[in-house]
Amino acid sequence: MFKKLKQLSSYYFLIPLTKWYLSKPRKWNKNGILLEIPVGVFHPGLFFSTNYLLQYLLSFELKNQSVLELGAGSGLISIALAKKGANLMSTDISMVACKAIQRNGEINKVKLSVYQSDLFDKLPNEARFDLIVINPPYYPSDPVTEADHAWFCGNDFNYFKKLFMNLQPRLLQNGKCIMVLSEDCVIDLIASIAMEHNLVWKQINKKKIFWEWNYLFEITAKEI
Repeated sequence: MFKKLKQLSSYYFLIPLTKWYLSKPRKWNKNGILLEIPVGVFHPGLFFSTNYLLQYLLSFELKNQSVLELGAGSGLISIALAKKGANLMSTDISMVACKAIQRNGEINKVKLSVYQSDLFDKLPNEARFDLIVINPPYYPSDPVTEADHAWFCGNDFNYFKKLFMNLQPRLLQNGKCIMVLSEDCVIDLIASIAMEHNLVWKQINKKKIFWEWNYLFEITAKEI
């Protein structure tokens, strides 16, 4: 019951409050990374999950590694990993977000390859990655506006079905995907979708931040 109340609180209060806060452009500084966040773009400073994922990824040796961030929003994670020497490709379904990622990359003097894409749809066919990182939308509702895609994965979890159907061919040998999820979402269902597509799902970290548990999962191709 308590978990259900938290989910309803996020759905009915957190999302509208966040949308109100982001009704005008914002500027933000995270550890020396300067971001311009336009209206309609996910603000990484408002949520535990983005910073939790970023801090974990910063422990990786990424020099010359090929990295893809799906749904990069303002570009915080992409910029931070590019600063560690990774070769970054960043995507977002939102053109507004893609322009923000490109602009923020320029502000922070890092090179990013940015694509407006629904998951892998518009990426070069030959693009393969050592690491794919995702802070996904997970509320089960159909997005209506472009900005809604940062929150909603579809009533039938369409986002995850499409993601996991197309993930394996985008991973290099020994490549992996790291995804952050909170206890607000239906983790068991998301995991089952991944495993239906012949992927290995493994919890690698968890952290309680204030009142909410957040989890990191590693997703890899199943060995044949």
